[in-house]
Amino acid sequence: QVQLVESGGGLVQAGGSLRLSCAASERSFSGFMVGWFRQAPGKEREFVASINWIGSDTYYTDSVKGRFTISRDNAKNTLYVQMNDLKPEDTAVYYCAAAIVNYRRIMRVDDVNYWGKGTLVTVSS
Repeated sequence: QVQLVESGGGLVQAGGSLRLSCAASERSFSGFMVGWFRQAPGKEREFVASINWIGSDTYYTDSVKGRFTISRDNAKNTLYVQMNDLKPEDTAVYYCAAAIVNYRRIMRVDDVNYWGKGTLVTVSS
């Protein structure tokens, strides 16, 4: 069992930055593909970014390319996403996700074996 705990969410003005972290407890996630999803009010959960287990392959949804950077530190069992140039449309609850299979494509909701509880990011205009 892997427990994922997100942190780093908050309120930021448009154009600002935030760094989200996701810490895995009780079991190493070094072999997992991990990533971030988000869910805005009234919308479905959507993929944001993912990274394979050794950190060599990263994937992003088009709307965040060039603004978000995903990274991981397997020694610390921690996943990060640096979010720059934030926009009001980035407002959502951000969820950390882990998948046992390292797919060579973006993560899908059905791929995910473990979810965090989410952290709220609010971007004001």
